[in-house]
Amino acid sequence: MPQSEKIQQLAEAFWRFEHGEVDAGSLCDDLAAVRDQDIARAMAELDRDGMGRVLDLLPAERRAEVFGFLEPRTQFALTERLDDETARELIEGLRPDNLTALLEDLSPEEGEAVVRRLSPERVGQAMRLLGYPPESAGRLMTPDFIALRPDWTLSHALAHVQGHSGRSETVDVLFITDGHGRLLGWAGLRTLVLGDPQAKVESLLGDEPVSIVVSEDREEAARLIQHYDLTALPVVDDAGVLLGMVTIDDVMDVVEEEATEDIHKLGGLGAKHLSLRGASILELFKKRIGWLLLLVFVAIFAAGAVSQFEETLEAAVVLTFFLPLIIGSGGNAGSQGATMMVRALATGDVGPKDWLKLWVRELGVASALGVTMGAAAWGIGLFYGGTMLANVVLLSMIAVVIFGSMVGMLLPFLLTRFRLDPATASAPLITSIADIGGILIYFGIATAWIEAAPVG
Repeated sequence: MPQSEKIQQLAEAFWRFEHGEVDAGSLCDDLAAVRDQDIARAMAELDRDGMGRVLDLLPAERRAEVFGFLEPRTQFALTERLDDETARELIEGLRPDNLTALLEDLSPEEGEAVVRRLSPERVGQAMRLLGYPPESAGRLMTPDFIALRPDWTLSHALAHVQGHSGRSETVDVLFITDGHGRLLGWAGLRTLVLGDPQAKVESLLGDEPVSIVVSEDREEAARLIQHYDLTALPVVDDAGVLLGMVTIDDVMDVVEEEATEDIHKLGGLGAKHLSLRGASILELFKKRIGWLLLLVFVAIFAAGAVSQFEETLEAAVVLTFFLPLIIGSGGNAGSQGATMMVRALATGDVGPKDWLKLWVRELGVASALGVTMGAAAWGIGLFYGGTMLANVVLLSMIAVVIFGSMVGMLLPFLLTRFRLDPATASAPLITSIADIGGILIYFGIATAWIEAAPVG
């Protein structure tokens, strides 16, 4: 059975339990064989009280694990409904990076309510992580790791791992540091287990380790993990002292969040990510209204541009038939170009210095697209208005597609040049610029053609 169907069945079982159709003992037996992540996903279908009742069914150690897989806003809402002792237990059980994510997502007042439930040690740890720049590797890392010394024997190192395995998020990757805590390298648990027990840990050192400075952007952490096929990336300070690690599961969350943010920006929805399932009508309204209101004012400029060509329209009313086709083609070509450039810049496939080479290539592609689309439109124009209209439509289509493509391709680079997010080159923005430009180009060509060869 597909995993999605299993989760849906579990969600239905939770619903029946909430309505008294399934007894607690039966549900507890069923949950024993279900993964913590799946329980958390199925719980998302319930209201907060229902989630609390499901958590009460779980053993204490599983309760903390399931709680850790819930969304930060859901975690906070649950702690507000639970008794203080249970809420404190759940929050204390969060991994350091998950606790940081929770506090980042809350208002100052809500964050204070969470901090009041933490032990002094966890408060200090959380404050240190929150002290790093937003969206940096430091905010993403966990400070819980196992470090080995190069002069230890492998047998001593293995005993150290066995004794401290509970304090690290993963033991698959073990870091090697000197007496000052500076990162020297890393080793896999497998090499430690299978190596000569009397060999020194320094014998496991290989190439210079890949690491990231704590203040660097978390997207760079994701790129390094992907590029080097890592399961954990060490995070160091400017002196090379090991501070923590970023694990692959954290990076997957970053990739999803950044991709969602870029898609929302491209759609003119802003950077703030909302869960569509849990968002209110007011939240969705506020997320979408900004660009739509701006486009109302942009439409005024477009209407003003059309009004400047009233004489041209009076001379050839049939031009209005092709207006949506012409300006729509320019906006579509621009959106395509912007989407490709934003994606390429985000993944590091291209850099700001590549703009000229890409501009030349995009000019060639846009010209070919314009000629192809113009040829198709030429035939329609010939049918509706004869040779003059067909030629105007052909030239306009070529010019508008090239204009839209150039705007869509160059705007992300321009934003990057001014240290702005290239994803801000959203589809509504590109379309608006292309619309106004398309109107001016179309009617400009039509006016020139009519003046050169008057209709009739």
